[in-house]
Amino acid sequence: MLSQITNRFKSYRTRQRVINELSALDDRQLADIGINRGDINRAVAFGRY
Repeated sequence: MLSQITNRFKSYRTRQRVINELSALDDRQLADIGINRGDINRAVAFGRY
């Protein structure tokens, strides 16, 4: 049970790190990789990045 909690926390932290990194990009850079600012959370949540 503790390992499940640990794994979920690690996964959450990884997703947050990716969201923060993508959010730091400007709109042109986001367009270059095929997403816009409003798609960041969705792209991360559904495993696109």
